[in-house]
Amino acid sequence: MLTVGDKLPPFSLQAVTSLDVGKEFTNVSAHSYPGQWLVLFAWPMDFTFVCPTEIAEFGRRNADFAERGAQLLGFSTDTHFVHLAWRQHHPDLKALPFPMLGDTKRELSQALGILHPEDGVALRATFIVDPLGVIRFASVHDLSVGRNVEEVLRTLDALQTGALTPCNWKRGDKTLDAA
Repeated sequence: MLTVGDKLPPFSLQAVTSLDVGKEFTNVSAHSYPGQWLVLFAWPMDFTFVCPTEIAEFGRRNADFAERGAQLLGFSTDTHFVHLAWRQHHPDLKALPFPMLGDTKRELSQALGILHPEDGVALRATFIVDPLGVIRFASVHDLSVGRNVEEVLRTLDALQTGALTPCNWKRGDKTLDAA
């Protein structure tokens, strides 16, 4: 698995970005958001139980990430067509404000090292990537355990300070002096 200090691998994937007819799909690449932080999060598959709780929460918190200059990018190994169908049928996903990428060929999942060895789906992984394309945070959960979106946001805040942040640090708290 790629980890802190590794470069985000190049990718170019079809994504669902809208429910408007004729505007549903967009190609998204590693270079689609220059100068921004990226928060990539993967889920195992669409039409499941834990995944929509996380995806919907990331959607609800999208403005908080955008305020910090970060673009959310969600993906799984499902096709962009399956993502569209799921968004059309799941009430909590209809108005998602970020792209849902289809990693159908599993290229991004394999490059990140998060492909489940037996099930062939993406693990429940999160990566925070700085504007230079360097992974600054990497986390993987068991397929059955949902992640904490508030903690991802807290970690982004801590990374963006460029300072030492103590345990349980939150935005606005004092950072540590190394001296």
